[in-house]
Amino acid sequence: MIQKQAIPTVDFTSAAFKADPYPYYANLRTYAPVHPVEKFFRGQRAWLVSRYEDAVEVLKADEIFVKNPKNAMTPEQYKKAPKMPFKSLSSNLLSVDVPDHTRLKALVHKAFSPRTVEQMRLQTDSLTMQLLDQMDAKHKRGESIDLIADYALPLPLTIIGRMLGVPDADKDKFHRWTQNFVAIGGSGSFGAILRMPGIVRFANYLRQIVRERTRNPKDDLISSLVAAREQDDQLTEDEVVAMVFLLLSAGHETTVNLIGSGLLALLQHRDQWDRLHANPEMIKSAVEELLRFVTPAEMATERYAATTTTIAGVEIPRGDLVFVLIASANRDEHRFDNPEVVDIGRQNNKHISFGQGIHYCVGAPLSRLEGQIAIPALIERFPNLTLSVPEDKLRWRSNVVLRGLEALPVKL
Repeated sequence: MIQKQAIPTVDFTSAAFKADPYPYYANLRTYAPVHPVEKFFRGQRAWLVSRYEDAVEVLKADEIFVKNPKNAMTPEQYKKAPKMPFKSLSSNLLSVDVPDHTRLKALVHKAFSPRTVEQMRLQTDSLTMQLLDQMDAKHKRGESIDLIADYALPLPLTIIGRMLGVPDADKDKFHRWTQNFVAIGGSGSFGAILRMPGIVRFANYLRQIVRERTRNPKDDLISSLVAAREQDDQLTEDEVVAMVFLLLSAGHETTVNLIGSGLLALLQHRDQWDRLHANPEMIKSAVEELLRFVTPAEMATERYAATTTTIAGVEIPRGDLVFVLIASANRDEHRFDNPEVVDIGRQNNKHISFGQGIHYCVGAPLSRLEGQIAIPALIERFPNLTLSVPEDKLRWRSNVVLRGLEALPVKL
């Protein structure tokens, strides 16, 4: 029997909330595991699902909780609903349902299979060493070190860019552009309007690359997507652009948070930092624990109830938005022993940081590989690394879906 208790109103995008959202999530799990929040996303009401068991149920029920609002709402509801800006960017894996999702996922699955990702190991190793050398040189020159800008960001950003075939020289530009797009989820309408010019430039940039690969294909993922479109007439140009946009964005944003927030968690739990330093062979279980504990994507992207349905005894009307709080589910005390404790040797660690069901993250093998290389390499190189600012001075990004640091200043 769930006890009733008033749930406070919070700003889910505020830096203060992002710094420590976990007490609020614990409150939800106990008193309101399926909780409605008015005007949560683009002015719409949303239901927040916070317990592990319920979260898995929603994520797997892809016929009931769908991604395309048109497949869920009545014609009257859809007419009144706010529309996604940049429709040409919405035909991607995170925004479509079966059968379109099946078709799109088949085209990118090979690019992110464990075998294909393993082929990126040498490049990831090499780039990691370069970044560590650059940090060491900055330290010797007396310059400040930011683990986000100097390490956690450039590694996955460069690797996904190379896989797709985006020039290294352009990576800083497309990082700014993807941040604009990701931030729209946490912006009011005015904030979204301000970010639109950058997103238009990004879409145009990608379209130019797609057209160039159509004329002159190379050995990269963009060329493969273009070839699939031309051979089987399976992808439109908009779909190719939308897919590349998603892969560039999701292909580095969450891994930045895994490496950055994961290293912060180890610094805050120094016994686990030292344990990993002494036992680097534990890195696989360590990365899984950091994925659970810091949860780089704090909540799953939006879903819509295609029919009036009940979760945990709460009725969710047809057409309503539903968000799964992955960060809350990953700390559900009914699923994990001592969930507030970092244990890099944790067993039976079935976190849902990469989702569940058909929308399970295709980039999971790449993210794991990068985390398994970057985290122990830094600890081995700089075992005495410490924060150079108090923890309460750390700045967290303002975003609904993601939870990550703006910067992580350290001393080597």
